[in-house]
Amino acid sequence: MRVLVIGSGAREHALVLALRRDPAVTALFAAPGNAGIAQQAQVRPVDPCAAEDVVALATEVDADLVVIGPEVPLVLGVADALRVAGIPCFGPSAAAARIEGSKAFAKDVMSAAGVRTAHSEVVDNPAELDDALDRFGPTWVVKDDGLAAGKGVVVTADRSAAREHGAELLEQGHPVLLESFLDGPEVSLFCLVDGETVVPLLPAQDHKRVGDGDTGPNTGGMGAYTPLPWLPEETVTAIVEDVVRPVAAELVRRGSGFSGLLYAGLAIGSAGPAVVEFNCRFGDPETQAVLALLDSPLGELLYATATGTLAQVEPPRWRDGAAVTVVLAAENYPGRPRLGDAISGAGEGASDGNATVLHAGTTQREDGALISAGGRVLNVVGVGADLTEARASAYDRIAAIKLPGSHYRTDIGLAAVENRIEV
Repeated sequence: MRVLVIGSGAREHALVLALRRDPAVTALFAAPGNAGIAQQAQVRPVDPCAAEDVVALATEVDADLVVIGPEVPLVLGVADALRVAGIPCFGPSAAAARIEGSKAFAKDVMSAAGVRTAHSEVVDNPAELDDALDRFGPTWVVKDDGLAAGKGVVVTADRSAAREHGAELLEQGHPVLLESFLDGPEVSLFCLVDGETVVPLLPAQDHKRVGDGDTGPNTGGMGAYTPLPWLPEETVTAIVEDVVRPVAAELVRRGSGFSGLLYAGLAIGSAGPAVVEFNCRFGDPETQAVLALLDSPLGELLYATATGTLAQVEPPRWRDGAAVTVVLAAENYPGRPRLGDAISGAGEGASDGNATVLHAGTTQREDGALISAGGRVLNVVGVGADLTEARASAYDRIAAIKLPGSHYRTDIGLAAVENRIEV
């Protein structure tokens, strides 16, 4: 099987590495890729959002399967263009990708499916913002209704900060979604979805805020770990049966059945699981940890999903142990990051014992030097017999990487290790 992976981050690097472990995958291509992915696949400088160019590349390399990593190409309909061309694609249609592209649409789907989520209101007029804010709190959740790469959300007990963020979004022409605050620890559950067939992967937990102890602004994700020792197995079953299956069925009912990876982000509170958000693709950085423990051939699972035969494939098998992803970010991230600095100690992205370095925002200078090219620059994935060992593997490896001004959280998975998370 010849596979083309669309995207350029650490998520796509993780997908490429997992696909390389599948003996059925005979050729790997990536567009546009990054410096690390280039060590594992043939990279091509194609814009992931240019549907015609993606179709042309898939045709040129005779791809049997195209795997779309990021959300923007999916929302823009790149998967639709591939399917029209007769090329199997892992990733939902533009109609189904609205589950992430429009939070208001996702709320409507959840309401119709009877899925528990936060109370919400959409505000599209600055004159209505203050009155709407008065109906929420004392903790305000203010979101960009569209795509914001994980950085369009403010959760705060400060009404003025909530108002400032809402006003800024409206000034930019973006509708604002206000939500009631959901208590409890958050869980990311990835599910392969083929119409009404739902196959869950391992649950993970993301760390969204930039600083230790969940301080500072939201980011695209500073690290993740799996499995979750504090999450009962029956809760995962309940999420699949009470959340993911009803939403998948509702999308089918609307004529926009989902095909790909449906990501449910949930808060596990005193009243049970409630949906924080849905995403239409593999999450970043949770994917990096989840795929590190996958023992089944990834290509088989993705191809079956893309071709409507997921129900015929054996459920995924998992390695024992745990995996932890730690993100190395550039100076000033999640603000405007400092770019173009030389990186040392990263290696070529291959596994080094129990740790793997994945490239997220990197490129290579003409002289061969590896340099930073994004806010999240590298991920280090550590594996071990348990979370303690996995954390040690990740942090020992990341300490050897040098990038001026870079930063990373030192507490990824720590609360779980110290049994400070309760459901």
